[in-house]
Amino acid sequence: MATMFRYPVFPHLQDPCDPGRSVMAEPDYLEGDCDELIQPKKLINPVKSSRNHQDLHRELIMNQKRGLAPQNKPELQKVLEKRKREQVIKAQKEEQEAHKKRSDLEIELMKRQQKLEQLELEQQKSQEEQENTPEFVKMKGNLRRTKQEAGGEEQAT
Repeated sequence: MATMFRYPVFPHLQDPCDPGRSVMAEPDYLEGDCDELIQPKKLINPVKSSRNHQDLHRELIMNQKRGLAPQNKPELQKVLEKRKREQVIKAQKEEQEAHKKRSDLEIELMKRQQKLEQLELEQQKSQEEQENTPEFVKMKGNLRRTKQEAGGEEQAT
């Protein structure tokens, strides 16, 4: 028969790696043993009991359930994203400035285009006025033109 070697039952010589051994020291009294001792109470954490903390905790839990948890990005990634954003904004500003700075040719073309648009507007207004004028005024104008043309032909002959 083989006999196994066992540690003695002395607590100070027990194996420190033994899973049955607790890390916490055991009290030297038993519960209910002495009524004279003050029983310890769990302390209240003032941060957890505050209303702001509870609201924040509730919001974080809801966001976690929805999949909207705050992303903890590394500092390097944050800096790179910030630089990229700044470059995009800078490129947009440069593009806007390029549109503002126009060459002499572009300025001249813009002036001509504006003049053409003004002429078109004036023609439309005159057509609308002619359409809105009464018919007897139109006939009077036609009579004047025919009279002038007839007078001009007689003088030419």
